[in-house]
Amino acid sequence: MTGTSWPGESRVPEEAARSGSGDSRPPARSPEEARASTGPTGNRLTVLSGPSGVGKSTVVAELRRAHPEVWLSVSVTTRKPRPGETHGVEYFFADGDEFDRLIACGELLEWAEFAGNRYGTPRTPVLEKLAAGVPTLLEIDLQGARQVRATMPEALLVFLAPPSWEELEKRLRGRGTEPEDVIARRLAAGRVEMAAEQEFDMTLVNTSVQDVCHRLIALMADAPEASRPGRSPS
Repeated sequence: MTGTSWPGESRVPEEAARSGSGDSRPPARSPEEARASTGPTGNRLTVLSGPSGVGKSTVVAELRRAHPEVWLSVSVTTRKPRPGETHGVEYFFADGDEFDRLIACGELLEWAEFAGNRYGTPRTPVLEKLAAGVPTLLEIDLQGARQVRATMPEALLVFLAPPSWEELEKRLRGRGTEPEDVIARRLAAGRVEMAAEQEFDMTLVNTSVQDVCHRLIALMADAPEASRPGRSPS
């Protein structure tokens, strides 16, 4: 899909692509990005992350149903579309060369590799929404959250935690869609992700999807009672 035009993409001279280098460090933060990261109305980027199986997608789906004013960034990925998925809706689908170009041109706010595929967040649409004061949410993994922290320190990083490790393992095994070796890899990654909880500004424990959504909206609105850092059972 080389040459694909991404929403709001700003073309810059191409550099040598970091193909296969494993270098996922974000580019240097520009003055424009520093201004846009909180928006003219004080709106700040909210990042939701947490271990696989904790229920991030379920929370985001409910949040968007109840609060359609929230804009969720659509990621670009190198994985193949699944039945029923549409380019630009669930994901922007790209081949490896196109993804390399997006990295080299600084078009991705963050990116990471998972299960042999790469995923990233187009930078320009996020900055445009923030500059317009639109509540903006990213649902990304730990590696991506760390990159956003490096380029947008004002962003609010929210960690979605399971009620317990046993509950997380139960959820992963309860899917019944993955072989044991994949589950084992997800559990190993989950332990690493759980250990990074202290890197986040706020933890929400996913005991109730509706309660988590309520807290997230309050955090995105910067309600005083929702802004205290720490762990919050939901």
